[in-house]
Amino acid sequence: MSDWQDKLSTLVYSTDGGKVDNKPKGPVILGESLKDGVVKLTRQTKGRKGKGVIIIEGIVLPESEFKKMAQTIKKKCGTGGAVKDNTIEIQGDDRERVKSVVESLGYVCKLAGG
Repeated sequence: MSDWQDKLSTLVYSTDGGKVDNKPKGPVILGESLKDGVVKLTRQTKGRKGKGVIIIEGIVLPESEFKKMAQTIKKKCGTGGAVKDNTIEIQGDDRERVKSVVESLGYVCKLAGG
């Protein structure tokens, strides 16, 4: 087979081994699933007794730098927050302010959700 035929053919089932798993092996790095490379800002109130928080997703950094970035965002916004599961939670509802702070740090942002 030529190179282009190898790229077009994807083995789905084989009589030798049954269903073939074509997913990449190894650890998945956060952010690789975000194909557009945009940091997403969503507002969430579920499970917080009606209090709103802004969830920041899509920033790919080592853990120590990630926490420093969360501190910077919290200080510039003048609010509290937390780092949970590779996301940053900022207290409050002012997504525009958070968006301007994250963009000033060099990221492209998008307001997602309602």
